[in-house]
Amino acid sequence: MVPIPQNSRAFAAQSHVSEARARSETEKGQCEGVHSSLSHQPAYVADDVAIRVQNLSKCYHIYDKPHDRLKQSIYPRLQRFVGKPVKQYCREFWALRDVSFEVKKGETVGIIGRNGSGKSTLLQMICGTLNPTNGTIETQGRIAALLELGSGFNPEFTGRENVYMNAAVLGLSKEETDARFENIAAFADIGQFIEQPVKTYSSGMVVRLAFAVQSQIDADILVVDEALSVGDAKFQAKCFRRLRQLKENGTSILLVTHSSEQIVMHCSTAILLNNGTHLESGDPKRVVNRYMDLLFGKEKITLESLPVQSVNAAAPSVANTAYTLSNSEDIFYSRPGYNPAEYRWGDGAATILDFYIAADDEPYPSAVTIGQTILFGISAKFNSDLLRPIFGVITKTKEGVAVNGTNSEMLECADFQTRFQKGAVIHAEANFKCRLAPGDYFISIGIASQQGEEHTPHDRRYDAIHFVVRPHAKFIGLTDLELKLSISEILK
Repeated sequence: MVPIPQNSRAFAAQSHVSEARARSETEKGQCEGVHSSLSHQPAYVADDVAIRVQNLSKCYHIYDKPHDRLKQSIYPRLQRFVGKPVKQYCREFWALRDVSFEVKKGETVGIIGRNGSGKSTLLQMICGTLNPTNGTIETQGRIAALLELGSGFNPEFTGRENVYMNAAVLGLSKEETDARFENIAAFADIGQFIEQPVKTYSSGMVVRLAFAVQSQIDADILVVDEALSVGDAKFQAKCFRRLRQLKENGTSILLVTHSSEQIVMHCSTAILLNNGTHLESGDPKRVVNRYMDLLFGKEKITLESLPVQSVNAAAPSVANTAYTLSNSEDIFYSRPGYNPAEYRWGDGAATILDFYIAADDEPYPSAVTIGQTILFGISAKFNSDLLRPIFGVITKTKEGVAVNGTNSEMLECADFQTRFQKGAVIHAEANFKCRLAPGDYFISIGIASQQGEEHTPHDRRYDAIHFVVRPHAKFIGLTDLELKLSISEILK
């Protein structure tokens, strides 16, 4: 196997697809009348760019009848030859359309989107196992890929034999693979199964071995498509440690996952795909919020879109001697601690109007001390009749990592297990002991309802409230588990 040259397209280790088969797949998938502009020859890529994708599209033909496939391959050419209007015998399905982006060297980019949005199609084209209908892909260096589970492994071969076969496809000589084999076997940690046929492996063992090979061959670009979701928590932690090492060594990483926390924690940039189009890219936290909008939201709410009530906003929603909350107007944004960069969406059937936060007896504190009790209250108005609404609260770090989250259904809160009529105003209150590490935190709140499998958000305010925990040196990590240490003297 000849090593893969620099500054060229590279086939993924998992592909094992010949050029002839790839061309066949392309001809089968290309739409009639659309000319491929795929750049097969090496093209200039800036020194700091590992991957450049420009106007990338992939179209498939959908045939209603088997013989329509034969008609599509013959009749349009004859019709053009004799000057007649061209008739299509298929329907076009665009799996990807006009997608463009760049990945810098040493950058970790997360690709997120709903099922069927084109994520796997995009990765397959970058790896070279699938040719695009239109657009160009330029890459620099060797590409290693972990695509479909088990693809590229011969089930009759042992794990050892599959390691050498995959390494050869990636351009490694037998001597180079020999030097890396012990590290690969140690990382996979499947014991004597390394000498057994892969057909006897569990899905988790297959992923372990596949990732071990890809992560040990010093690739310039590593592509991972949902494969890590199969492994257990311990193996996932090991994989992400390895990904961090590869990133520090200058490897560019493309990570596809449905886990929003993995995107926020491990990626410097995120790309959101939807129905085959490039919807948004940039800061992972912002892109993930947009992704949650696609999954659960109906439309994003803006302050200008909310109805303005004429009732006095200072009137309390319920009798409460400690503090008052608006029961009519949305004055949430006027409170200390409000985050103007909040992400808000919902269908408007309920509106969160106001909030109150206190640390012990200090209202709207500038900072919170560990051990203090945080009291949190909100007022909300129902703009439609709602049965058993769900009120949720989640606290996150500034990086977007969830520290704690719960809702009225999880807590089996009886007060919410009823019907609320249009115009009703409620006051919800929660409190917790601050056991958080020093730093910045954001509270997200929301009201939703659920009927069967349908989950409908009415008003969600992500990262709406900001608070700070003062510095202390009581523990490391995210939260204090109140661990106690003691000793007993056994021998003097």
